[in-house]
Amino acid sequence: MPKTFITIGTFDGVHRGHKKLFTLLKYKAKRLGFSPLALVFQIPPKNILNNNLEQSVLIGLKQKKELLKNITTVYLDFNKVKDLSADDFFDILINKYKMGAIIVGKDFAFGKNRQGNISFLREKCKQNNIELFVIDFEEEDNSKISSSRLRAALKAGEIPSINKMLGRPFTLEGKVIYGNQFGRKIGFPTANLDISKEQVLPRGVFSVFVYLDGKKYKGICNIGLKPTVTINGIATVEVFIFDFNRDIYGKILRVEFLQKIRDEKKFDGLGELTKQINEDCAIAQKILSKF
Repeated sequence: MPKTFITIGTFDGVHRGHKKLFTLLKYKAKRLGFSPLALVFQIPPKNILNNNLEQSVLIGLKQKKELLKNITTVYLDFNKVKDLSADDFFDILINKYKMGAIIVGKDFAFGKNRQGNISFLREKCKQNNIELFVIDFEEEDNSKISSSRLRAALKAGEIPSINKMLGRPFTLEGKVIYGNQFGRKIGFPTANLDISKEQVLPRGVFSVFVYLDGKKYKGICNIGLKPTVTINGIATVEVFIFDFNRDIYGKILRVEFLQKIRDEKKFDGLGELTKQINEDCAIAQKILSKF
């Protein structure tokens, strides 16, 4: 097995900082004559350590694999390595993955209790004749772009900011499942999406583009508890596609988020709810016409 040029991380969201790292990984690997390799944790380690797996990731594993399809990746189960010391983990990188060089961000740490910081890594690489590259953070609005910052922004519904940090629209993907079909009764049939419980979700009403069978549609997406018509307290993801009337149960929809229209609220009656949905659609059409 030829020597590899490695990077390690969760890369949740695959944001602009990650893309910068991957670009440098491939470029420098070619110059060194090594094979680029990304070791990717499927779930953020801190979420496993904190036993907090619900609403913990920006993108699911399927979407992550799609975004990383142009680079050789090995997906790691953090549970299998979380008790390894930094020394033991480093030995695995050399002996199992044939590491000849490594590139990481300047806040990188590894091994149990994050004992393998940059100083530790620099010394170990020097001892083993491994080239080490440490890159600066990518920034937006003079602050570091990070997965934790993106999660906080997503929960706050700051979609344009999120899309800038990602370098692409935030996207949800899921199978259309049966709901209570209430929207159909008031003239707004919605597609209910089955979304992984690990997915971080914004709340409210959003303007979106919807992709189905290779075609692009305009629509709105409501994510929340539907307080006007339900009392079960279960959050749902519903998409209303403009000028669309097809049975799509079982189909996979990809939904790109452009802008938040409003927070979810409880209305006094169906008439008020219907009026608001019409207003939401008009606002969404105006927003989507600019893209």
